[in-house]
Amino acid sequence: MINTKHLLRVTAAWVSIVWVVCYAGVLLFPGIRSATMYYAFHTTTNLGEDVLTLTTFISGLVIWNVVALLAVGLFAVLFNKIKA
Repeated sequence: MINTKHLLRVTAAWVSIVWVVCYAGVLLFPGIRSATMYYAFHTTTNLGEDVLTLTTFISGLVIWNVVALLAVGLFAVLFNKIKA
């Protein structure tokens, strides 16, 4: 049985750390966005202008945490309900 509360706390911490590192990476090295599209997703596209503000940082942090917590929460519920 998975300890769901602990798993959700770890998920929130992990997602927050990854978001800060990625945001800082784009802030310090703007070319990383197009390089990621090209080398990781094998495509090129016009990504528009960079909008790096405190508002986009906080909103992205909240959005990614909500998405991750919903996904991991669903995983924990299904893991605990489905017996092997």
